[in-house]
Amino acid sequence: MTLQVRLAGPQDMPAVFALRHEVFVVGQGVPVALERDDLDAAADHAVAFRDGVLVGTGRLLDGRTDEEGRLVPGTSGSVATIGRMAVAASERGLGTGRAVLDALVARATERGLPAVELHAQVHARAFYERAGFRSVGEVYLEAGIEHVGMLRQQRP
Repeated sequence: MTLQVRLAGPQDMPAVFALRHEVFVVGQGVPVALERDDLDAAADHAVAFRDGVLVGTGRLLDGRTDEEGRLVPGTSGSVATIGRMAVAASERGLGTGRAVLDALVARATERGLPAVELHAQVHARAFYERAGFRSVGEVYLEAGIEHVGMLRQQRP
């Protein structure tokens, strides 16, 4: 039962959207209209498979996103934003989320982006801190869930 993590191709996107729907819409009550957006087409998506089944995903955007999920003009090339991190319930605590996160951070490094940020659900803050992210700013509501901004500077 080896975990395989890689960047997603077009053939993976239906499974990515299905997992995100299960985690965010069904599991957390996020409105369907907020879960998917136009930024998916511009993002790099990481996928994790166990025995051929998609069990984890996340996306990487070139640029900062605001609390409304919109790209902030003029930030491309200076920061990457990780988002839509979703792990199947059966995989939580097994390192799947960390493997997806590491793949996305590695992709930001490959793209030469000097910093990576994300909007973490408050309950997941310690998970991201263990991966080298630090909290920035105050707790705020996004899709009705408490979040905090987090940042990780890349090593040159």
